Amino acid sequence: MVTHTTSVKRSGQGYDATPFLPGRRAGLPGLRRAAAGCRGCPLYEDATQTVFGEGDTSARILLLGEQPGDQEDRQGRPFVGPAGKVLERALADAGIHPDGTYVTNAVKHFKFTVPEGRKRRIHKSPSLREMTACRPWLVAELQRVRPELVVALGSTAGKALLGPSFRVTEQRGALLPWPGLDDGGGDGSGGGRVDDGVRGLVATIHPSAVLRADDRDAAYKGLVSDLRVAAHALDDGGGGSSS
Repeated sequence: MVTHTTSVKRSGQGYDATPFLPGRRAGLPGLRRAAAGCRGCPLYEDATQTVFGEGDTSARILLLGEQPGDQEDRQGRPFVGPAGKVLERALADAGIHPDGTYVTNAVKHFKFTVPEGRKRRIHKSPSLREMTACRPWLVAELQRVRPELVVALGSTAGKALLGPSFRVTEQRGALLPWPGLDDGGGDGSGGGRVDDGVRGLVATIHPSAVLRADDRDAAYKGLVSDLRVAAHALDDGGGGSSS
């Protein structure tokens, strides 16, 4: 079946969001305004709008997803669709106040495919090149929010932080060392790190995986169990309660 897909490479289109970032003095509102005009990769051409992160600006925990979905693209806010409702419930069940978190995505524009003869937009995973292009926004968010802990929701989020060898099935549900991200969208190897305040990383499935699972109850319990690891890590770190 023939499909129409976003992110077809246009002539001369670069893959780097760095030129679109505001000065270092800009806060999260300034970043959000600047991100609305980001043309750092071709995904902006077919998406409705940039979907920037939001939440508690001094959150101890930052939740990182893959990219906006259909509802997020239409509303301009992260995790407002069915997966967002699963995440909110799972956080509460794990002892983490949803309102006390900051949520964002590794890629800020919706990447999708539309099967020929259909109207529904079908999610398509972003490439490593697109994740790398968008990384300067994530680094900037980490600089401003300064969380103690990051939760990677799903394989793409994990790969954005830990590299292409990451496997969520092998590394989920444990407190992992923070790898460090470099300033300006580099390879994440730790050179020029600007986010050394993050103490660790917990990986788990994306909440949308719960909705796709044959056994939703088991998948949901696994998500909650992984999030409890994050909650306990915050408790062990002191400085306030996560519940």
